[in-house]
Amino acid sequence: MNIAQEKIDNLNSVVKININPEDYQPKVEKAMKEQAKKAKLPGFRPGMVPVAHIKKMYGKSILVDEINNLLSDTLNKYLEEEKLEILGQPLPKQDDKQQFNWDFNDNFEFSYEVGLAPEFDIDFTSKDKLTQFEIKVDDETLASRIKNIRRSYGKMTNPDVSADDDVLYAELAQLSPDGSVFDEGINNTTSVRLDQIQDEATKASLIGLKKGDELVFDINKAFDNDAAKVAGLLKIEESEAADLKSNFKLTVKNINRLEEGDLNQEFFDKLFGEGAVTTEEGFREKITEELETMMKQDAERKLQNDIYNYSLSKVDFQLPDEFLKRWLKATNEKLTEEELQGGYADFAKNLKWTLIENKLIKAANIDIKYDEVFSYAKASLDQQFRMYSQQALTEEQLGQYTVQYLQNKENANKIFEEVKAVKVFDYVKSVITLDKKDMLFSDFNKLED
Repeated sequence: MNIAQEKIDNLNSVVKININPEDYQPKVEKAMKEQAKKAKLPGFRPGMVPVAHIKKMYGKSILVDEINNLLSDTLNKYLEEEKLEILGQPLPKQDDKQQFNWDFNDNFEFSYEVGLAPEFDIDFTSKDKLTQFEIKVDDETLASRIKNIRRSYGKMTNPDVSADDDVLYAELAQLSPDGSVFDEGINNTTSVRLDQIQDEATKASLIGLKKGDELVFDINKAFDNDAAKVAGLLKIEESEAADLKSNFKLTVKNINRLEEGDLNQEFFDKLFGEGAVTTEEGFREKITEELETMMKQDAERKLQNDIYNYSLSKVDFQLPDEFLKRWLKATNEKLTEEELQGGYADFAKNLKWTLIENKLIKAANIDIKYDEVFSYAKASLDQQFRMYSQQALTEEQLGQYTVQYLQNKENANKIFEEVKAVKVFDYVKSVITLDKKDMLFSDFNKLED
């Protein structure tokens, strides 16, 4: 057997494997003997089928299987021994049109295209600088959060006149160009939330209405051409909503208002547990603390995203793009050419980050232990459970869920990759210079990722 690499350029190679009869014949003969022992054929006692008969009936398929096994083992061993860092998986060469007789005496030659990982260096020092935001709660954000919480525990009333943030229970009827109700047009009675109206002039016209009042308005303009919202209100398809040109007549059936819950001890106990908060000042402090925790997570995500983009900009290397596109098509049969071209840039960007990650892990001797993966998975699951239930799971229950979760290979790989990324981010943060900057949450939200 002979195997050799023909380097096309720094990112592409062709690996050629020559297989002679003496390489595969012993394996084929052994496989046929094993098949003969297991075969159950009419006219033969179990285990007594002649090898010649097996060869006549199944010989070529056994030969093909053994050649494929030999190819796979040989290629993988070669790549490992040569320490070739490849991307994707080797692909049979497209223009390889050799024909074989498969007569147990052929000399076989197979060629595989291989995409090679680029060689590059990346090194972080204190000269590399990024901003680490310390987000502060501004009065507007705090007031909005308190308002939403109070409304969540408030009561529904039906005022006589509509005001900002009310919900109008109303009939929506499509109008003809002459302003009359379109007989066979769209008609639906639904709830219209004033806080979702985007056009300020339309919103102003909906304030001060009473039960039975009518109003003509441009529904698409009201919702800033958000076809999904319009479709939901009118119970029509989103594509139909996007093409609507008609005005609609709104007839008020009822006005609903969610009054804010009173800031009393009963309200505090519902939110935080009995006696945990006893004053309005303590309530505001508690909400501020919760917001700051959330904002700290937002700031960390921002910093990680900045490290990701900065790392990609710090190194300049190419990928074997054409090979990778062929590999993606070969391993994803349903992938269309349009999907490939549209998604390849993001795929290549993430692949470059993976290469950078691996380089940093090796350079910094970063080790990822199972208990770190377990702890990360456990914390993630705990956070998810808390989103749906105020009653926290016990440590034992959470541990059991985590074990079950990580028994799924896909879940385990996902968590491993997330832990790997966090450890790389932490390493980079420990090396570069982080310029701390205070910023109000309202200003932070305006920053582009």
